[in-house]
Amino acid sequence: MIRDITFGQFFPAKSPIHALDPRTKLVLVVAYIVMVFIGNNFFCLGLAAAFLILVTALSRVPVKMILRSIRPIWFVIAFTAILNIFYIQGEVLLFEWGFIHIYDRGVFTALFMAVRIILVVMGSSLLTYTTSPTDLTDGLERLLSPLKIFKLPVHEFALMMTIALRFIPTLIEETDKIMSAQKARGADLESGGLLKRVKALVPILIPLFVSSFRRAFDLATAMECRCYHGGEGRTRMKKLQMHAGDYWAFGVTILVFGGIIAASILLPKVY
Repeated sequence: MIRDITFGQFFPAKSPIHALDPRTKLVLVVAYIVMVFIGNNFFCLGLAAAFLILVTALSRVPVKMILRSIRPIWFVIAFTAILNIFYIQGEVLLFEWGFIHIYDRGVFTALFMAVRIILVVMGSSLLTYTTSPTDLTDGLERLLSPLKIFKLPVHEFALMMTIALRFIPTLIEETDKIMSAQKARGADLESGGLLKRVKALVPILIPLFVSSFRRAFDLATAMECRCYHGGEGRTRMKKLQMHAGDYWAFGVTILVFGGIIAASILLPKVY
């Protein structure tokens, strides 16, 4: 089950989305998240979903891999939906039992919020699936370069974020190995109450922390041995350059963004 988590992985392929400039993809992901949260009705979410389907088809990333990125947040989606169902009141009462009252508005809002979270997670996952860690670091550093005026360590921040994102699949694989080793020794990690299951995680977390610190120390040593230094004076093998595909991507995104804003103003709200 741990191996099913694919967030943070890079899926190499030759596609128009992979060929986009990493700065373009970072800006478009932020714009996509904003447009999903601006939309206040199902038509807006339908436009965002159609845009996501188009990008997914162009990226040539397997749909199963994208759907697997939702698995870690099923609890968050269910919890958010339950809160909206039981706490939002409406005009039509659908169900009543004791102190429990479920209204039509609560059900629609719960469904709307669940779809919104799923679209945001799937859209964000496409960024890591179609962008290598090196390109992601360069793109993030270029976008944050205006902050150098305020003497902020932009390169170090971008490198830290990218390394943390890149190590997610590695830590997931390490966790799966530790859990398999503990089960082989007779450890019961799945049965019992909540307190017992939390205590059973201690033999997993301690080796995981030790392994994480060891990997971080090895990475730091390797970078020092190669005389790595970021920021000023650092050369790059591949220079970031905008192409026609990037401008087409911006144009399509602006059209979708405008359609969602218009639909949010003209059509009735869900909540």
